[in-house]
Amino acid sequence: MQTNRKGAPAKTPRAGGAGLSTKQSQQLPKNWPTHVPYLRLPSYSKGLTDDAMSVLVLAKADLPSGEEARQVAAPYSNVKITSIGDESHPAHGQYGLFASQNLQPGAFLLPYLGYVHDHSETDEKSDYDLSLDRDYGLSVDASLTGNEARFINDYRGVSSAPNAEFKDTYIDLGNGKIEKRVGIFVLCAGKSGKNSRGIPKGQEILVSYGKGFWNERTATQET
Repeated sequence: MQTNRKGAPAKTPRAGGAGLSTKQSQQLPKNWPTHVPYLRLPSYSKGLTDDAMSVLVLAKADLPSGEEARQVAAPYSNVKITSIGDESHPAHGQYGLFASQNLQPGAFLLPYLGYVHDHSETDEKSDYDLSLDRDYGLSVDASLTGNEARFINDYRGVSSAPNAEFKDTYIDLGNGKIEKRVGIFVLCAGKSGKNSRGIPKGQEILVSYGKGFWNERTATQET
């Protein structure tokens, strides 16, 4: 049985979308590690309060102005998990997330799924923990369970700049509810038009983990 970082059985999601067919439930992305459970929905800690859950799962009528309720289907056909053979790559011998088709500027790619928890369950050693809601101290950790997004690498040592970014998004659960998640988006072209070409098929999708990630990692290595 898979366990979370506290040693308890892996959590099942408290919020569910439309049911999956048997065929869909058996599908896994190519190169998915057999020891990591694949998620199609977030896995919520049972320790989350009702107030915290109300921030994450909303009535569709409460969708914030200017936001879109997105529909998703996993596994995701627009990305692929690929082994990295380039010896100069910081993740050489491991895996990265690559575009399986041409991706347009600003396009939504997929949500970042994992174990959703509050600050009391934060694993300081995890390299997969992303902030989900700062007001409630909520994060999503893909170290032990997740989806394709857990394979996305930082641009440092690979490219001069990222070509994608993390942003909040809302997913349509198909039952009159929406769910707040962290999404991965292709960088927009911007006023300069620098990123107007998007991400070509076969290119690695790269984000910035942020200076805070690297500062904390350096500090941990020095202690």
